[in-house]
Amino acid sequence: MEISVLVADDHPMLLRGLVDELKSFNYNIISSVENGAKALDDIISLQPDIAILDIEMPLLSGFEVIQKCLDKQQTTKFIILTSHKQKGFISKAQKLNIQGYILKDEPSIELHKCIQEVFKGGTYFSSEFNKILENQISPEIEKIKFLSPSERTIVRLVAQGKSSKEIGELLSISSRTVEKHRSNIIRKLDLSNEMDALSSWAQEHKELILSI
Repeated sequence: MEISVLVADDHPMLLRGLVDELKSFNYNIISSVENGAKALDDIISLQPDIAILDIEMPLLSGFEVIQKCLDKQQTTKFIILTSHKQKGFISKAQKLNIQGYILKDEPSIELHKCIQEVFKGGTYFSSEFNKILENQISPEIEKIKFLSPSERTIVRLVAQGKSSKEIGELLSISSRTVEKHRSNIIRKLDLSNEMDALSSWAQEHKELILSI
C-alpha cells in the first residue's frame, strides 16, 4: 500500500534531500513545505498518512502544528525529524504522544523504519530519545511523584517564573509558607541549597512539570 507523506523543513537544501531520499523508498510525497503554517494547511486539506516535521520552523513550530491538528482531530500520524535532543523537546514530544522522533544525523534507513512502524499504528523513537527518556526524564518524573498536590502547584508556578510573593498572592498564603514549601520541594527533589536551585531546575524541566 502506498504511503502518502508530507515533509516540512525550513532549510530548502535539507528539504530537497529529504524528499529525494523518501522517494527512493517509494513514498508518495504529496507536499513539501518550508514553514509550519503551510504544513498545517496542507495536512488539513491533503490528509497525508504521515507528516514529517522539523521542530523549529517559521510561523508555527512542528509542535504547534501537531497540537492544532490534534485539536482538529486530524488522523495524520506525526514524526518529528530534528537536531534537538534536549530534555525539554523530548518531554514536549512525549506530552503530545508523538508517534515518531528521529534525529537528523541518523541514517535515512532509521526514518524509513520509523515511517513503516508509525504507519502500522506503532511508535518508533531514536535510540538517543529513549536513552534521554530513560536516564534523565523518567528519574525526574519519579521525584515529582513524591511531591504533594500543593507542592506540585508551587513547582508549576515557579516554572512559570513566579516569585514567592506572587505565588503567595495567587494561592492566598503567606510568602513564609511558600518558602517553607520550597524548602521541602528542594529536599524531596534532592537539589542543592543554592538560592536559585529550584528556579533553575523548574525552568530546565518546565515541559515535564506542566505535563504532570
